Amino acid sequence: MLFLSISLLLWLCQTALAQYSSDDLMSFVTLPDIRAVKFNVHYRNRERISSGYWFVAPYLHMGPDPPSSLYEQYQIGPHIYDGEGRLIWTGSQQFDNRNVFDFKVVNSLGPDPHLSMVLQHSWDSKVDTGYGLVLTNDYKVQRKLPLRADLGVFDIHEFNILEDGKTALVTLYLSHEITLEEFGRPKEPTWLETGGYAEIDMNTAEVIQWWDSFDHIPLPETVHYSRYSPAEGLPGWDYVHINSVDKNEIGDFLISSRFTNTIYLISCIDGNIMWRLGGKYSDFEQDFTFSKQHDAKFVESNGTHHIISFLNNASDEEFNEENMSSSLFVELDTGARPMTAKAIRRYNRPDHQLSRLRGNTQLLPNDNVFTCWSKEGYISEHAADGELLMTANFTSSRYSSYRGYKFDFIGRPSTPPDVVASVYGTDETNMVTTFWVSWNGATDVAEWNFYAQASEFDAPVLIGKTPRSDFETMYIARGYLDWVSAEAVDVNGTVLGRSEMHRSKYPDWKSVGYRGKSDTPTPADPSIIYQASKSAAGDKVVAASNRTSSDAVDTQTQKTIQVLKHTYDAIRNISGIFSFVLLLCLFAIVMASYLVIRGWRVQLYQRVRTEDGFPGERAHLASSHQD
Repeated sequence: MLFLSISLLLWLCQTALAQYSSDDLMSFVTLPDIRAVKFNVHYRNRERISSGYWFVAPYLHMGPDPPSSLYEQYQIGPHIYDGEGRLIWTGSQQFDNRNVFDFKVVNSLGPDPHLSMVLQHSWDSKVDTGYGLVLTNDYKVQRKLPLRADLGVFDIHEFNILEDGKTALVTLYLSHEITLEEFGRPKEPTWLETGGYAEIDMNTAEVIQWWDSFDHIPLPETVHYSRYSPAEGLPGWDYVHINSVDKNEIGDFLISSRFTNTIYLISCIDGNIMWRLGGKYSDFEQDFTFSKQHDAKFVESNGTHHIISFLNNASDEEFNEENMSSSLFVELDTGARPMTAKAIRRYNRPDHQLSRLRGNTQLLPNDNVFTCWSKEGYISEHAADGELLMTANFTSSRYSSYRGYKFDFIGRPSTPPDVVASVYGTDETNMVTTFWVSWNGATDVAEWNFYAQASEFDAPVLIGKTPRSDFETMYIARGYLDWVSAEAVDVNGTVLGRSEMHRSKYPDWKSVGYRGKSDTPTPADPSIIYQASKSAAGDKVVAASNRTSSDAVDTQTQKTIQVLKHTYDAIRNISGIFSFVLLLCLFAIVMASYLVIRGWRVQLYQRVRTEDGFPGERAHLASSHQD
């Protein structure tokens, strides 16, 4: 009885506290609605790592979330991180907390880099069937491309903008009603979900050409169904499950079919299958195996010689053909007889586990290989010679990213930086103003300048500066500063942008114990506190680390201010604290009842000697020694 009561109480405590825990998510003062997934990052060799940012799209559920997700904290969607796992940009709020897939950089749409992604169809796909989106590097949507209605919803697997920037490839899922004649059941109907691709115009979304597996890949090629599988209604048997499409310079198409374990080359002339790699009917002699693969892409393609890359999942939700997943680079000679396929590079998943779903492999400009193993956002980077350089994963096990990429990128947000300032202090002698500043999507910020002014109409006074330390940077200045702003500066001292002017927040002075000469403090004139000479030269205190402060506010004061703020935030969550106290009281009542019922007498603890004359915790050591 007691054990069950305690177990139940502990479970209730964990449940009550879990809703207030955000250890695996980042939160920000400047963007209070955002909760960004954290990364755990482990480097093996930083010297060989490639430059660039990580482009991932965390999601909780593969299917679209219902409309209620609009009122939750923004957590999913497109995100950019730097190599330390620090957030650079979140587009979660911009895209209404909707799932995004295949988020990456595109360099074929003009002199500046662009971003592309698939915005998954909404909860009600009759209203919104999804889009291929293109964003400029200031994060504005430049193009919103739908898929022709008769080709279904805009599939999440692929939005592959080709190198000429004129067209893009997307994957298709279509349904057909058939009989199971190929499985010896000629009178039994079923629905069949086929896989295909379409090439669409990047300006008009017009479908230039499209292809469907229905007339080209026979039903017996599937490894996901057998002649004994029951018939299904709509959408039907997902017998091929296409998950990528690419195109070479000649115009032929490379597709990956997960449920046939096959990579196909499709003729651009007549749509016929030119060759099969892998699966039941491979056309190649090959020195490797693969299965349930993703993201088959051309690395080189020249006549009868091809090099392709793909993620060898080696497993699905039910079975695995190998013990671990890997990134593979394969050389194909279609001029030889028989045709040959050789694995020229293999990079095993670093933790020797299986990616049973999703993922992709990317060849980087310096010949390194970046792989997203999907579940929990697990990513890795290998040098060309196979040396493991880095691994990282989401701190939270609740999220995954279908694909992940690494690119060099310059982000220049069109919106101004966000700044929040709060005032603390107990009397006129110890007033301080704390700044929090961020600029969602800015990649070049090296330093922040902070300004204050006596009123809305006075000239701003430089009160200090500090290096950018993370997505959000905190700075503490002395004095009650009311009208404030912040300025972003790059490594060359060039001003990149300036926030709007804001007024500092202040607490209920009585509740925080303010004991000044008047009931409430009066904002200071920054031109007096920070004189002109000091705003130019700084009135600066340079620490040993070369970090500059606008005044003599030391590290301990900063820590104190942070503690005060955290305490204040905790008090605001009084409902959670009340619940926890209530549970503790319940626990005390259960324990008291048990003691009364059993008539237990509380005795002081005494260390009891064993029969061997040794204390209990050492008795086993003495016994083994004597043996």
